Amino acid sequence: MSDETVLVVPCYNEAARFDRAAFEAFLARSAGVSLVLVDDGSGDDTARVLEELRATHPRRVTVLGLGENVGKAEAVRRGVKLALRRSPAMVGYWDADLATPLETALDFRNVLRERPELVLVMGSRVALLGRQIRRKWTRHMIGRAFATAASLTLNLVVYDTQCGAKLFRVTDATAEIFERPFRTRWIFDVEILARMIAGVAAAGERAVEEVVYEFPLLKWEDVAGSRLKWRDFLVAGMDLAGIRWRYGRGRRAATTPMKTAAELPLERKAA
Repeated sequence: MSDETVLVVPCYNEAARFDRAAFEAFLARSAGVSLVLVDDGSGDDTARVLEELRATHPRRVTVLGLGENVGKAEAVRRGVKLALRRSPAMVGYWDADLATPLETALDFRNVLRERPELVLVMGSRVALLGRQIRRKWTRHMIGRAFATAASLTLNLVVYDTQCGAKLFRVTDATAEIFERPFRTRWIFDVEILARMIAGVAAAGERAVEEVVYEFPLLKWEDVAGSRLKWRDFLVAGMDLAGIRWRYGRGRRAATTPMKTAAELPLERKAA
């Protein structure tokens, strides 16, 4: 098994703010990491911008072009499924605006390497002294309210479900999470956790709190150009209700149980 880490980057009309230099610098400093850039039916020059980066790094950058705009959730899902064909040790997704610096992915990878019981490391935007978390006050307050609602929905104490920086250890169970389309276009991060909870409940083994790690980010910054509208928050409320109804904490589901690195087949430990 390869020790490669693959990051999926969903892109929709990102031509104007895609920071190619940042991606170039990251690839130069990050051995064992490759990128899957998903063009989600963009109407601008995103396809050309992504292709230019791929042409410069053909072995480490793949561009997946979608013929129509399917939304972030489905773009991420399709990108992850493509990434899994390479049999990486870890796979994740990262927001194209790089609000979370790409180098943070290496910190996530180190956590997964050092703690074999973990399946998912997710960024958490905690505004602590000594950290650079720059977020608009209104977005912060809305985020805290949403996090509370998400915690109640999942019956899980989680600080930040919506940070667009996540890295998974690849197992049969984590691959299963992305097998079926998500029912939500924006808060699919919550649905991912719901699927994980359902999986560990079906196994009757370790709690999801023991396999998920929230990583307090050192740096995060709101980037101009966010496409979230007020109506999206209203839709999110209905989506949370749908997730609660469909999954429910502890409800048994046809999802492969979570496994740690110690429980993987021998051929997968050979990395």
